[in-house]
Amino acid sequence: MLKTSTGEFPIGVRRGWSEWQRDLPALAEWLTSQSIGVIDLGNDGEVTAPIAHAAGLQIGSADAKDWSGLISADPVKRQAARDANAAMMAVCAPLGVRNYFIVMLPEDPTQTRFDNHKLAVTGLQEFAPILAEFGGRLAIEGWPGPGALACTPDGYRALISEVDSPTVGINYDPSHLLRMGIDPIRFVEEFGEFVVHVHGKDTEIMTDEMYEFGTEISPTLGKAHGFGGMHWRYTIPGHGIMRWTAAFEILESLGYDGAVSIELEDERFNGTTETEQSGISIGAWFLASA
Repeated sequence: MLKTSTGEFPIGVRRGWSEWQRDLPALAEWLTSQSIGVIDLGNDGEVTAPIAHAAGLQIGSADAKDWSGLISADPVKRQAARDANAAMMAVCAPLGVRNYFIVMLPEDPTQTRFDNHKLAVTGLQEFAPILAEFGGRLAIEGWPGPGALACTPDGYRALISEVDSPTVGINYDPSHLLRMGIDPIRFVEEFGEFVVHVHGKDTEIMTDEMYEFGTEISPTLGKAHGFGGMHWRYTIPGHGIMRWTAAFEILESLGYDGAVSIELEDERFNGTTETEQSGISIGAWFLASA
């Protein structure tokens, strides 16, 4: 199975939403034919993890359930979210699933970031014993969605230090850091010890568009890129500006033992079965050379 040249990290895919990927047994067969041995699953892990495991795939991560519920201001909602996740992990853990993917999206993004941060700390402290019981850990991704927490070094640093639990980890996706202007190599130098999973997704920054539109003002006539904005777009690994080998060298030195899973969000490849499979294959072989 394909592995990165630096660090020998297994290469995988985050299962997408396209029609051809909905048939999990067929998807598993195609991945195996491409020498890809890892899959990341959605929030239906109690159903899909047994299928993926039976197909011989390693499970890089499964999405946690009810992200906002876990950090809700309502203790009843938080308990319900914890119960749902415990039931899912009871199925996934015996199959070797350790990483549970989450984006820290608050229930009410109109609240101040500070107030939502405090709710997140409380929610994750309550959730930590359940994660520990099943040998699990959160893989927190810094997608900068509406009101999202833990997207920047400031946010990650505050959450990790205040929750203070080994169950809190990072899903390292450099594409989000790059679009925000955050150095992904400096980030992994600081936070690499907390990285439990990696997404293989890159970002292209277009300097001409940066001049034309800047970063703060909505365009008058321009149109944003698919899977992107006016001056940036997500790409497959190798089609952006990420220094993958440098990041892998740091992770290897820290003893990272997880996978690198391609998350296909690229306007040049998404859209048809043929182009999406091509994008995944090209990205996988690029990572194998990095």
